[in-house]
Amino acid sequence: MPNGHDTIPAKRPLTLRDVSEASGVSEMTVSRVLRNRGDVSEATRNKVLEAARELGYVPNKIAGALASSRVNLVAVIIPSMSNMVFPEVMTGINEVLENTELQPVVGITNYKPEREEAVLYQMLSWRPSGVIIAGLEHTEAASAMMAAAGIPVVEIMDTDGDPIDSAVGISHRRAGRAMAQAIIDAGYKRIGFLGTKMPLDHRARKRFEGFTEVLAKNGLEIVDREFYSGGSALTKGREMTETILKRNEDEPLDFLYFSNDMIGAGGLLYCMEKGIDVPGQLGLAGFNGIEFLDGLPIKLATMDAMRLEIGRTAAEIIAKRVNDPQGAGETVTLTPELALGQTLKKVKKPL
Repeated sequence: MPNGHDTIPAKRPLTLRDVSEASGVSEMTVSRVLRNRGDVSEATRNKVLEAARELGYVPNKIAGALASSRVNLVAVIIPSMSNMVFPEVMTGINEVLENTELQPVVGITNYKPEREEAVLYQMLSWRPSGVIIAGLEHTEAASAMMAAAGIPVVEIMDTDGDPIDSAVGISHRRAGRAMAQAIIDAGYKRIGFLGTKMPLDHRARKRFEGFTEVLAKNGLEIVDREFYSGGSALTKGREMTETILKRNEDEPLDFLYFSNDMIGAGGLLYCMEKGIDVPGQLGLAGFNGIEFLDGLPIKLATMDAMRLEIGRTAAEIIAKRVNDPQGAGETVTLTPELALGQTLKKVKKPL
């Protein structure tokens, strides 16, 4: 469970008065602008909207409700439901919240920061009791909205950074370092990396940084890389594996590290089809520990990303804080397990 807890001060919810003071416009005019009512000049409207955006203020859409009202909804904002990672997180969240009055509502961002900002804005306007959101990296406006919401916010999947309120996840840099060390210990030296184009996949980027850091300390570096965009699929993994192996036929690679299990499984299927000896001739490893892949003839080396536990722990924090929204935040760092499977040579122990 937790490796550490960090205390973070909370803020009170913003009000119309805050926007009024920031924009130099009366509360009545601010209210008209935010409800899109009344005759307000374009200059005044822009001034109010800019002040609200900078503050992170979100108007309350609950008709007739007090500004402090909350509904028993928990906004869960995730990048995708199609890559087999987040459904398990949702299962963990549901397991905890089904025993409370709280109900999760899901927003999908497709890994796009501007989409995340728009989804968050809409969800916060309904005054949920809490927010569970994937990742630590957001637009400035999204971060401001969450910091100003006056409700518990739990950023999930990653603890390599500073959370707005609470965070639950694993250290992806540490995960990358652990996998690199296992590969080095097994004697592999010519290592290729296959993964996503990483500017927006921050967790994959951090794993890669940890991975290459340990390689460098051992006098090694990534020999070649192959990147893709779009969904993580078996077909992508097969195609990328074929491409990178053919490109290095003169000096063959002896290990392929995939940024996730799905493309890793595609690579494994390609190797099996071509009669490549795994792990003797070529070692393989992925990331995520997806149970679906246990049905493959050979078990892929991987690392469990603690998805179910992350979902449960995040929901527990929200449920605990719902009656104390101004309470202190906490960071919970879980420790993933490395599964060597059958695609990584076993290290011979000294007699």
